[in-house]
Amino acid sequence: MSDILVEKSGGIATVTLNRPTQRNAVTYSMWCELAELFRHFDGDTNIRAILLMGAASDFSAGADISEFETVRGGVEESTRYEVAVDAAGDAIYEVSKPTIAVVRGYCLGGAAHLAMSCDFRVAEESAIFGIPAARLSIVYGVSATRKLFSLVGVSEAKRILYSASRFTARDALATGFIDELAPDAHAAALERANAMAANAPLTIRGAKFILNGCARGDLDRVEAERLIDKASSSHDYAEGRKAFGEKRQPRFLGR
Repeated sequence: MSDILVEKSGGIATVTLNRPTQRNAVTYSMWCELAELFRHFDGDTNIRAILLMGAASDFSAGADISEFETVRGGVEESTRYEVAVDAAGDAIYEVSKPTIAVVRGYCLGGAAHLAMSCDFRVAEESAIFGIPAARLSIVYGVSATRKLFSLVGVSEAKRILYSASRFTARDALATGFIDELAPDAHAAALERANAMAANAPLTIRGAKFILNGCARGDLDRVEAERLIDKASSSHDYAEGRKAFGEKRQPRFLGR
């Protein structure tokens, strides 16, 4: 059975980390597969939103440390490994569709990077977060640390990284690490996804590109203006105006 499952239904793609007996720990090959998968999603016009979750009772315990001796044994291997981790996180972060992490149980280390790479994080009370890099003498990557800083601010980011301690879903909500605490995280995330999937894809693509660029401090204004102009001259813009006049729900095609 595949370590990553993909299900598509009604414009929503659900990606499931599928190693429940290992608490969905992410292997090197899974990091690589996630990067390829989300890059593919970017060009799939049938997908309007994406959920990322773990099988059974956990999101993920993070990177599979049991394979570090072989895939991250020295400086060269560690560099290659970090490139793969960042590629997966950045592919999720940059995909032009709304992304939502559905968090239950453990969300630790590299798994926190995956969750932070999503646009939104919805968690249940069972969720336990933490970044234990300081217990392994690993420096959490630049891309992941930037995302952490953007969510919780510099002081809280330092506390999380320096202490390597775990924190609850309620703590995560209070600091801004997650967006919603729900009795059923999957149902709540699916409700969010369906609401966003009904809106104009070109608007969401443009908004996400601009907001991500502002958050990183490297906004490409030329590309931003291109996306704005593309939406203004699109079929969907004409459809939106027509639907408004006819007092009906628009049917957006993403073009």
